[in-house]
Amino acid sequence: MSPGRRERHARVALVALGLVTVVDLICLVFGSGLGHALAKPLLMPLLAAHVGLRDGPRLLVAALLFGWGGDVLLLFDVDAAFLAGMSSFAAGHVCYLVLFKRHAFLGHDGENGAPRVRAAWPAAGYGVALVTTVALLWPDLPPELRVPVAGYSVLLTAMAYRATRLGLTAALGGALFMLSDTLIATGVAEWPQLPRPDFWIMATYIAAQLLLARGVLDAAGRAAPKALVAN
Repeated sequence: MSPGRRERHARVALVALGLVTVVDLICLVFGSGLGHALAKPLLMPLLAAHVGLRDGPRLLVAALLFGWGGDVLLLFDVDAAFLAGMSSFAAGHVCYLVLFKRHAFLGHDGENGAPRVRAAWPAAGYGVALVTTVALLWPDLPPELRVPVAGYSVLLTAMAYRATRLGLTAALGGALFMLSDTLIATGVAEWPQLPRPDFWIMATYIAAQLLLARGVLDAAGRAAPKALVAN
């Protein structure tokens, strides 16, 4: 396929993602469980198709497809499916962590040490958020889910923090992913919820995945010219 056609197809996939996102969120607003069940499984494959057509890293495609696996599994309201879905998302976070290490921009590795000091602030903030959230949720989570949720939270927080190394776009994506999953966890713990909680969970989740993908694609694009110069 020619580069021009690939770019056109990539745009089509992104527009389709936007349309399916609107349909999914409208279904959640109006309480259409069937519409949500039909739209949700289409989201991450469309984003993965966009990334693939843009020649994005294979690990990014894998991360999105692991997200798709989690999306599908969380449609089933049973503990086994919840744990399997959480495991699928965890695998996606591992993919993101490897990508962030591979494409981290140079600004945080300056010789004078100042960038490292600035980088310590998000680490401290995410560390406090992790400990506080797990400590507050722990008593209200079902006993069989406490350890898995805590372990997943560590991995999620690491992903969100490492996303800050790619710049503002990826950093915002990581933060929104953490917010989305925290909203899910508060629901599992049976805390008071916002009206239409699934709407907020999906809105923040879709935005998170889109921003993370955009951040990785931008970082990979910056790295390509450097690789050509090095060769």
